[in-house]
Amino acid sequence: MGSTEDLDYPQIIMQYSNGFLISKVMFTACELGVFDLLVESGKPLSSDAIAAHLGASTMGMERLLDACVGLKLLAVEMTQEGALYRNTEISNIYLTKSSPKSQYHIMMYYSNTVYLCWQNLADAVREGRNQYERAFGISSKDPFGAMYRSDEEMLKFMAGQNSVWSICGRDVLAAFDLSPFTQIYDLGGGGGALARECVSLYPNSTVTIYDLPKVVQVAKEQFVSPEERQITFHEGDFFIDSIPEAELYILSKILHDWDDDKCEQLLAKVYKACKPGGGVLLVESLLNEDKSGPVETQLYSMNMLVQTEGKERTAAEYSKLLEAAGFGVIQVKRTGKLYDALLGRK
Repeated sequence: MGSTEDLDYPQIIMQYSNGFLISKVMFTACELGVFDLLVESGKPLSSDAIAAHLGASTMGMERLLDACVGLKLLAVEMTQEGALYRNTEISNIYLTKSSPKSQYHIMMYYSNTVYLCWQNLADAVREGRNQYERAFGISSKDPFGAMYRSDEEMLKFMAGQNSVWSICGRDVLAAFDLSPFTQIYDLGGGGGALARECVSLYPNSTVTIYDLPKVVQVAKEQFVSPEERQITFHEGDFFIDSIPEAELYILSKILHDWDDDKCEQLLAKVYKACKPGGGVLLVESLLNEDKSGPVETQLYSMNMLVQTEGKERTAAEYSKLLEAAGFGVIQVKRTGKLYDALLGRK
């Protein structure tokens, strides 16, 4: 690694400053349907043709397309007729709605919801609380009441979470051998993408998604078909209502929404309900023990500040919460991907 003299600090600062611009270019191309149009066309198109199809200005579209080329989201070839644009592999796989691994929905959730909260990051740091009140004019006391403030917003959030698990779900579920557990509850399982990955990876298992009644209703209507018989539902608020007995409980990106007291309260209920020999699988993005990184997890923790009551934690911090609830033989597996896994046994 070079000395500090080797670093171009002005360039580094400008790269960080441009992060906002980069993400908005990608979000805007998704929102306007650029990648979808190009995959459906089956051939490269000119900026004029793309602008005409999408109802955009030719000048604005050309600049957007060129920026996407610079970001490796599009490729361009020069012909006698002019520049022709096509998707790159990364945009075909992750940015088109039709792809099984599409991240379109989480992109739109970040663009239209998360960014509005982040505009008030300085206030969040000063006050130590989420920013729904400033961003949307609604109470911030109940984060999920704010997050699910409308059916449309709830659907966007659920679709976004499903898209995340379409690329990350198998990594965390395969971190440990979960085949001994056949009766599984996915607490806060939302749209069911992680449950679907679970029954695919462990075909002898059944997964019950435990979530709020309105979330369950949307999941049944929009995301999980009746033919998926290994996936069932349980309506309730697991902080208030009882938790049924099961062999394994999955808490994926649940504890990072809450402070330590709420986490201890929930894990104690899970431990009480858990069958002897059973366990709990925590799926979270883990900070290094000295909290020096990973930078993605540090940014997620900032997002928890502006959107929830929680934070990202180290493996030791999650282990301490599990031990306080009674769980032992705690194993930690860093997947090398976006999310990691901890398994605690009763």
